This record gives sequence, structure tokens and C-alpha cells, in this order.
Amino acid sequence: MGGYIAKRLGQAILVIWLAYTAVFIAVQALPNDPVTIFLNSDAAADPATIAQMKAYYGYDQPLLIQYFTQLVGLLRGDLGYSLSSGSDVATRIGEVAGSTLVLAGSAFVLSVLFALLIASAASLASGQKLRKALLNLPPLMVSIPVFWLGLVLLQLLAVQLGVMSLFPDGSFMSLAVPIFVLAVHLSAPIAQVLIKSAQEVSSQPFVDVLRAKGASESWIFFRHTLKNAAPAALSIAGITIGALLAGSVITETVFSRAGLGQLILQSVTAQDIPLVQGLVLLTAVVFTGVNLLVDLIHPQLDPRIVTVSNGSPRSLVA
Repeated sequence: MGGYIAKRLGQAILVIWLAYTAVFIAVQALPNDPVTIFLNSDAAADPATIAQMKAYYGYDQPLLIQYFTQLVGLLRGDLGYSLSSGSDVATRIGEVAGSTLVLAGSAFVLSVLFALLIASAASLASGQKLRKALLNLPPLMVSIPVFWLGLVLLQLLAVQLGVMSLFPDGSFMSLAVPIFVLAVHLSAPIAQVLIKSAQEVSSQPFVDVLRAKGASESWIFFRHTLKNAAPAALSIAGITIGALLAGSVITETVFSRAGLGQLILQSVTAQDIPLVQGLVLLTAVVFTGVNLLVDLIHPQLDPRIVTVSNGSPRSLVA
């Protein structure tokens, strides 16, 4: 188990390093350095000011020095300084990350609950028509754009019914509706994989033995099928973190919520490349960290899941 954890941790560190390298190369591929791009919109900026700011932010250094200086800073949690505000990028992100964390975290939990409900109902439904309708529900949910559903609910609940404000006011509805909008879209792929995996588990011989012994379908599903189907759904849940972050940006924009979504829009509009770079790296770290956590949870659900160097599985008890 120790080797498994060390290997997964090493892979996570490698992914983050590659993400940093890719972002650095992308920034260097721009027509000018971030300071010049940022100040080009300011007619009052003269060459002396640009040269002074480039020296201050370190963009006048050779590329290798910039690369390793920024890498060392990243290891210390230093993401540089925002050109638009002059504040530390990590501090600027931290000021709004809490709102996005509440939205994304709540939506993720709710999406998992939605997926469990849909998969359970579809697996245990007795009527053929009801079962077919439940099986078609995830594809319908994933096809609904997040921004469209958000706008429809705003029109219905805020404009026509007046039960919520068009802008965040701290009420329950102002938080619950964005969470619901984001969870609907995210729960669909988790539900699809969970249903498919549950169908495969249900066809296993041990399930036939349980049925022959008189066990009810609900008892078999919740005691055996769901546990064995969970690892595949857990993997998809980890992958959807990327969609969760992207959906949070759209949802915050639609519902005018202060968070990383608004910060991304502001940084892109202002051409604040260090801030954009910090946000991209934060996304990579979060995505990698969640998938690392998923990899560590997998063996707890199925002790056979341990990958050796040649890629073949072996039991943890071996």
C-alpha cells in the first residue's frame, strides 16, 4: 500500500509540474511579456515605465531564471503579483475562493446525491416505462447547458414568481438555486456510469446466488451491488471536478456571484496575465489533488486495486 501511495503521489507532483511548465511556455509564446501587454491599454505608459515594471516583476531576466524563480515561488505558495491590483496573486485568489468553494463543494455533494437517487430508482424500478424514463434522465440532464438552466430559473423564480433576488442577497434561495443548477449538470455523467456499473454487477453469479437464497432486490442493491459499482462512479466523480470548476465560473457569472468566476473574467478583461496564470495553476492543483484523493480511496472500496509497475493488478493482502 505504501508503494501504491508513493507512486500516485509522484504522478500528482509530475502532473502539477507539467501544468506549470505548459503555462510558462504559453505565457512566453505571447507576442510580448505580461507587463507590456497589460500597459499597452494605457496611453500614458512610456517605455521607461514599462522597463521599470518589467524589472520589478522579473520579466527582464533570462527565461531559465524566470522559470526556476517562478517554480521556487510556486513551491512556497507564491504565485507572483497581480498587475491590475498590485496585490499578491495568492491573496487575491484567497479573497474570493471561499465563495466558489461553498458553491462548488455543495454542488458536488448534491450531484452525488442526485446520481445515487437516479441510479437507485432506475435499478429498482419495477415498471418498464418508468425504468426507461429514469435511464433516459441522465442524457437529458447532461444536454442542458448550465447557463441556459440558470437563466430560465432566474426568469421564473426572480422575475415571474419573485421568490428570490436577481442578485445575491445572502438568502437561502440565492445560494440554493446556483447549487442546484450546477449539480443537475454534474450528476448526469456520475449517474450514467453508476447505472451501467450496477447493471454489470447485477449480472454477476454471486447476485444470482443471493436471489436464489431469497434476498430482496433492494437488499442486494444497497448491500452488494452499490458497493461494487462505486469505484467506477468514483473515478468519474473525480474527473468531473474540471467540469465543476468550469461550471462554477459560468454559474457565478449568471447569478452575479463574487468568486473565482468573476475574478477570471476581470483578469482576462484587464489582461492581467500573472493573475490568469495563478488561476490556471490553482485549477491544475485542485484537479490533480482531487484525483489523487480518488486514487487513494479506491483501494478502500476494492482492495484488489493496486497497480504495479507493469500495470497488472494484485491484491493488497498479497
